Amino acid sequence: MKVSISKSSIKGKVKAPSSKSYTLRALMCAALADGESELVHPLSADDTEAAQNVLTKIGVGIGRQADSWLVNGGHFHQPDGDLYCADSAGTLRFMTAICSVVPGKSRLTAGPSLSKRPVKPLIEALKQLGVQCSATGNIAPVIIEGGKFKGGITSLPGNVSSQFVSALLLAAPLAEDSVRINLTPPLESRPYILMTLDCMQKFGVQVESSPDLLKYIVGRQTYTPVKYIIEGDWSSASYFLALGAVAGEVEVENLDPHSRQGDKAMLDLLKSMGADVTIDRDSITVKKSALKAVKADLSDCIDLLPTMAVLAAVADGVSEFTGIARARLKESNRVTAVREGLENMGINVAEGEEKLTVTGSRPQGSLIDSKGDHRIAMAFSILGTVAGDTLIDDAECVSKTFPAYWEELRRLGGAVNGDE
Repeated sequence: MKVSISKSSIKGKVKAPSSKSYTLRALMCAALADGESELVHPLSADDTEAAQNVLTKIGVGIGRQADSWLVNGGHFHQPDGDLYCADSAGTLRFMTAICSVVPGKSRLTAGPSLSKRPVKPLIEALKQLGVQCSATGNIAPVIIEGGKFKGGITSLPGNVSSQFVSALLLAAPLAEDSVRINLTPPLESRPYILMTLDCMQKFGVQVESSPDLLKYIVGRQTYTPVKYIIEGDWSSASYFLALGAVAGEVEVENLDPHSRQGDKAMLDLLKSMGADVTIDRDSITVKKSALKAVKADLSDCIDLLPTMAVLAAVADGVSEFTGIARARLKESNRVTAVREGLENMGINVAEGEEKLTVTGSRPQGSLIDSKGDHRIAMAFSILGTVAGDTLIDDAECVSKTFPAYWEELRRLGGAVNGDE
């Protein structure tokens, strides 16, 4: 579907959807716990649907209520057929490790976008722990022979994907012996690992970690069923916070200013650009402001690259974003997708392997190829409200993490029309 966006005057209040990252982690912990857990305020989106579908095929019971899921875990059986992870990288990577304790053979498959993303470092790390597993080169499908998770010592690079580390941590308590994980620096996306450790702790599992998060020791333990409340998503909220800064005034509710989520960095980045930001107990208000250029290392909040790039497009001066190489391994090559989109809108952009430079100006309406990437589609919708005459292709891709996005944008005053 295509969505057209005209110049808009934005004002209103919106509730941030629940965190995708915490919903996925809580689902995995609840699946590993013997008994019934309740997940309160879970996110219903493509990625979390993929996780639920895979978990039910290995014996996890999931009952849906109005605003909670009841998850009965702890008893796995061999899946009857492939475990299709759609385009959810978290589901594929977390389940690659978890399937090491599932009886029999599991075969994890992926959608077209995810099929291009790496999984080999995780496979190699699991092999060091006695798990029999394999992949097709560097990518899915992944085959795991369950029931042989011996434990021991393993190592892997810390700068490819924090999901590899989280996957090992999630499964490690169920290994026959204790697990030691050593990461090769540099470590990127530290907040996501902290989120995993936080979630595991809520389910009764303790992990010893070094202060630099490069070394971990996980003893054999059991997950305990709990009632787990899922907080709002700073990644999804970032689009509305940016929207307020360029097109009017937006109050975003359901946000924890003390969250461990890495994309909470959006607050400091907005402030450094001169945005008018007000922080309340559980909401953030951003008003239209004269923005100035910024230099920022995004290695711990890489999903903010598209949002920050479109803000830089209307800021005074030259902005520079570093620590962005991993953004090429997401649902699209986000570095190139951002550059192409901004250039189409008349913005001067320089792309390097580890750096993106954006010179602020007056964007012009254009056709934007979202590359089927939810974060590209949502980010460029922000710029569309400023430039007008903007057409976003494959706009339905927002359902991956934020199915109600276009509806919420309209409700705030966004002049949005689509061929839905």
